[in-house]
Amino acid sequence: MTQAHWSLRPLADSGPRRAPDAERTEAGARGRASQGEGSAASAALLPCWVSAALLLALAALPAALAANSSGRWWGIVNVASSTNLLTDSKSLQLVLEPSLQLLSRKQRRLIRQNPGILHSVSGGLQSAVRECKWQFRNRRWNCPTASGPHLFGKIVNRGCRETAFIFAITSAGVTHSVARSCSEGSIESCTCDYRRRGPGGPDWHWGGCSDNIDFGRLFGREFVDSGEKGRDLRFLMNLHNNEAGRTTVFSEMRQECKCHGMSGSCTVRTCWMRLPTLRAVGDVLRDRFDGASRVLYGNRGNNRASQAELLRLEPEDPAHKPPSPHDLVYFEKSPNFCTYSGRLGTAGTAGRACNSSSPALDGCELLCCGRGHRTRTQRVTERCNCTFHWCCHVSCRNCTHTRVLHECL
Repeated sequence: MTQAHWSLRPLADSGPRRAPDAERTEAGARGRASQGEGSAASAALLPCWVSAALLLALAALPAALAANSSGRWWGIVNVASSTNLLTDSKSLQLVLEPSLQLLSRKQRRLIRQNPGILHSVSGGLQSAVRECKWQFRNRRWNCPTASGPHLFGKIVNRGCRETAFIFAITSAGVTHSVARSCSEGSIESCTCDYRRRGPGGPDWHWGGCSDNIDFGRLFGREFVDSGEKGRDLRFLMNLHNNEAGRTTVFSEMRQECKCHGMSGSCTVRTCWMRLPTLRAVGDVLRDRFDGASRVLYGNRGNNRASQAELLRLEPEDPAHKPPSPHDLVYFEKSPNFCTYSGRLGTAGTAGRACNSSSPALDGCELLCCGRGHRTRTQRVTERCNCTFHWCCHVSCRNCTHTRVLHECL
């Protein structure tokens, strides 16, 4: 496969003689440039604190650019339902779907090499978004999303717990969807995991079609992690949480069996490995969100032999254990999410429904951040007392009842 390389060509040194007006313009520009040099010399005499602030701003620029590049692939969330995609044409599918231009060159190459996998990646991302919203539906941060390339908004620019969960659940969603699609025959480059064969125990043996979790993890690592750039703390955090999501899918796999024998007796069983539901994965990751580890750079020395060990996360509190591959990690405190902030990208909790009788996170006292709540009633009409008539229709009555709603001020 050939790849196009784009570069800017310098202007030629020789060329036609320029007009006198152009020469006068250039002379004026040289004069202004010399004045600019004098201004630059004056700027060198700026106070030390101004120079230090400029240096800090320049030092933070690469990290900000890396943060903005993280998660760009989330922009393909709606590809699975797109009408602009020709799934049977590997050469055209990257042209007809504009959102695919958000992918890196490596990610586009992986899609071309694995026909059928694009819909699986997009579908896994959609499932991850739904799971994120479900897990945090009763919390101040309820996993809001927006259309366009910035799916999760500005919160992913912060190294907080919420960002950790987003990276973990989206990585898990891709691994889960790809592994399942392999066993369903939707991807040309993979099939069921047939490596488990032969006797497995005294009264059962391996068989059937195991979900191909190894291919799902490998592709997920190559595809999702390739979107991360840099070598800073944010880079390490995102990679760790990506892997935590994939590891959770793998660790939650379960063995399923089918019985064989006379009259339904289970004398022999055929067993295979089955993926967990994404809800089960989300439950585990939500628990790890609550117990996430705050981390910082590990300090292992400066010699070349330990360069690989420098890229290591350690707990901020020395009394805590280092984070395991299953743990979620973060390095920045979360906002309180109580009020709207355009800078932080938080919508606040005003207008959110709350539970007036609950002392938990969904209760009005906590969810409304102590601002109080209002109560209103709503008349709702629903279908009820439905009856099936042979053959073949269902008749229902319309029932109206009053619902009491509590909303944060």
